[in-house]
Amino acid sequence: MWRAGCLESGHVRFGRRAGETHRRQRRPGAPVRPHTIAEWAGEAAPHGMHHLLSRAVWDADGVRDDVREYVVEHLHDEAAVLVVDETGDVKKGTRTVGVQRQYTGTAGRIENSQAAVYPVYAGMRGHAAVDRELHIPRSWTCDPDRCRAAGLGEDTAFATKPDLARTMIERFLDAGHHVGWVTGDEVYGGNPKLRTALQERGIGYVLAVACSAEVPTGAGKFRADALAAKVPKRAWQKLSAGRGAKGQRFYDWAVIDLAEPAPGRHQLLIRRNRSTGELAHYRCHSTTPASLATLVRVAGSRWRVEETFQSEKGLAGLDEHQVRRYPSWARWVTLAMPAHAFLAVVRADEHAHRPTPDDLIPLSCNEICRLFIALVVRPVRDAAHRLAWSDWRRRHQARSRTSHYRRQAASQT
Repeated sequence: MWRAGCLESGHVRFGRRAGETHRRQRRPGAPVRPHTIAEWAGEAAPHGMHHLLSRAVWDADGVRDDVREYVVEHLHDEAAVLVVDETGDVKKGTRTVGVQRQYTGTAGRIENSQAAVYPVYAGMRGHAAVDRELHIPRSWTCDPDRCRAAGLGEDTAFATKPDLARTMIERFLDAGHHVGWVTGDEVYGGNPKLRTALQERGIGYVLAVACSAEVPTGAGKFRADALAAKVPKRAWQKLSAGRGAKGQRFYDWAVIDLAEPAPGRHQLLIRRNRSTGELAHYRCHSTTPASLATLVRVAGSRWRVEETFQSEKGLAGLDEHQVRRYPSWARWVTLAMPAHAFLAVVRADEHAHRPTPDDLIPLSCNEICRLFIALVVRPVRDAAHRLAWSDWRRRHQARSRTSHYRRQAASQT
């Protein structure tokens, strides 16, 4: 079905980072926890998978860099946008690295969770994450013993999410890659350091800002929503922010030139919902004049990161790690990234070389995952193997229950 090049390129690129015994990395669509992956892979116990995540010698940052090269090579687009965003994983307890009570969009409320920032390479051919950084809150960085127990380095310092985004964008550019635009939500648009860093690198951006953000004009500084209220009716244009599941995402758009002293063209982009009238505001910068349609295209790329997170979690198990220490977290998410990137590349390759009949929708990552499991993966289905794993799970659960009861009894004495 799919061309051999997609498989061979990924195998050679990622496989060389680890020994032969550790090449059973996360398969797209396979069960996602270490013990269930081990059961699927035909192993007698989960020790090998735990070893891969914790003690085995391999270069997780090297694999991360390989993922970036693989994605850019196969999804290359001169008009690609780098989308930065964070996603959270709800956790229990206090020992999982980076965890604290904080707002997470995953749950839509304040929860005990950890958060990580990802840049997603989004082009016409597809989109996939090309880097990852875990956000370590101040509650951790001011406690060296806690950091040490979680496997963090002695030099771990607090960095905001925009700081992490800037580090990864610079790493992407320093690797020799080019991208013309960066986009992100208000967390990133409201950070002057990130905007300045992008301007200094000659990178355009369309970054969301709060309605209360003050922007400079020739008549002084005004709130973004105050400027939006002054836009005349004739200045609004109906444009699509891209294709959605149910059709084009049409909004009304307007743009206002700003009086920013820094080089380049600075503008405020305003989006209005055609049904509710709800407004969204974006700070924009470009080294050369950019059309309204271009700014709208970049702003619309923001949805790609949500699609990426959904696929990486649903198909590659990005959020299914059950690890506490930082090295194991980095290895888990790094192995989830190439699994999703492989699906994105196969999807792009199929769309480019096998035109879809009119009575079918194009192949999606979900459908490719189903076909990959059915046609390529050969899970072990021997009854003795399944029964042995049932015994292992029950024995593991018994030990856990005994440990919990002992801890409870000790706390009550």
